[in-house]
Amino acid sequence: MDNRMNINWYPGHMKKTKESLQKNLKLIDVVVELLDSRIPFSSKNPDVDNIIKDKPKVVVLNKFDMADPSKIKLWQDYYESQGVKAIPVNTISGKGVDKIIQECREAVREKMEALIKKGRKERAIRLMIVGVPNVGKSTLINKLAGRKSTQTGDRPGVTKGNQWVKLKGNLELLDTPGILWPRFEDENVAMNLAFTRAIKDEILDVETLALRFIEKLEDIYPENLKERYKLEELGQTPLETMEMIGVKRGCLMARKEIDYTRVAKIVLNEFREGKTGKMTLEVPADFEK
Repeated sequence: MDNRMNINWYPGHMKKTKESLQKNLKLIDVVVELLDSRIPFSSKNPDVDNIIKDKPKVVVLNKFDMADPSKIKLWQDYYESQGVKAIPVNTISGKGVDKIIQECREAVREKMEALIKKGRKERAIRLMIVGVPNVGKSTLINKLAGRKSTQTGDRPGVTKGNQWVKLKGNLELLDTPGILWPRFEDENVAMNLAFTRAIKDEILDVETLALRFIEKLEDIYPENLKERYKLEELGQTPLETMEMIGVKRGCLMARKEIDYTRVAKIVLNEFREGKTGKMTLEVPADFEK
């Protein structure tokens, strides 16, 4: 296995972000954890639950339009069993975003009612969004805010420190970086993140990455592979399947040799663009063993 698998993501950065999140938690009513519907486990930072402890949490399963509906349901049931709502959302189209607002309000309803009973004035519900890189955080913030930009602290003359962004539905967002890196000790996690391009393809050379992806699909979505690449049957090995796809797509060089790099890019890009069908690469049972 390529030793670059043991990626050490900016440890100083990570420590600082964690400390910042812990410090800001006391200002927050509810935490929104953003995950990728295609890889809900792999796109989760394992420290989140330790950091937020018993703070109310709403899980957002982004990119649900590219994921397998039956498997999304398994993930919703899994979170439901832990007393957490998991909401499928497409942050680009905005589908499901209003449900996030609704669930955040529901998560802190009792707390807000108690404050009003004590004679306090109703105030905005304060939330924080956390997620690993490239999971759609800024797109979600823009949709919740109903505007194109949430840049608040990068321009000269704009105060640094805590920036609150007003959202729809009397919510306020603490606009922190909120980025927590995934854990790579588990090779499957690293692979899933690379398949979805949550991390750069350089984790392995692109041909090996695509070969591993084909191997995974042969196991969990063989029909999608056959249908997309018009294959009667799959090969005896993932490499053979890759070569069959190369022939079907005309990825041939001189002397009819397969252009493996071209095949690899086609297979990975078509998955990432949702052309291979709706897929979720992991289910709760994979991690409960």
